[in-house]
Amino acid sequence: MPKLVAALSLFLLGSSFMIGLPGTRAEQEGRLMAAKTTSLYDFTMEDIDGKPVSLGRYKGKVLLLVNTASFCGNTPQYTDLEAIYEQYRDKGFEVLAFPANNFGQQEPGTNAEIKGFCLTKYSVSFPLFSKISVKGSDKHPLYRYLTEQSPFPGEVEWNFQKYLVDRSGNVVGRFHHRTKPLSPEIVKEVERVLDGRP
Repeated sequence: MPKLVAALSLFLLGSSFMIGLPGTRAEQEGRLMAAKTTSLYDFTMEDIDGKPVSLGRYKGKVLLLVNTASFCGNTPQYTDLEAIYEQYRDKGFEVLAFPANNFGQQEPGTNAEIKGFCLTKYSVSFPLFSKISVKGSDKHPLYRYLTEQSPFPGEVEWNFQKYLVDRSGNVVGRFHHRTKPLSPEIVKEVERVLDGRP
């Protein structure tokens, strides 16, 4: 009985906390999950085939997280993303692509269609994840973490915005959607983080 009372108290406390938060229930739950998260590695995402992937598997690697779209003026950046991935992957570098349909409805396809497009048109070999939302009321908790809890708060502005993560899981950089992956700005930072330089 005491356990039941304690559980009920916790439930009511959580419910009253949720009621006090602005936004829809989905927004509230997303905020709570992001707020509870202390590391990028706490998230489990679905890959492009719908299989769960813990981001903890990337511990010790340098990551470039990118929200992508198939029908955007920035879509040719897939070529540069593949090139920078091939250039640095042997040093412990990964590109993680998160398709999203938040901007101009430029990623309307299914996960299977997105995968086919990326493999056929751009021959990508870096990890592709299932389509998520990176903005708005249904923003995925991973992107709530990146845009609200990381050292670089602020909404994602458009497709192909990039976040750089060091080997310890710290978000150490954010790059504009128009900044190409092979630009000196990004290459310099990737090399710096790979080398462990401050």
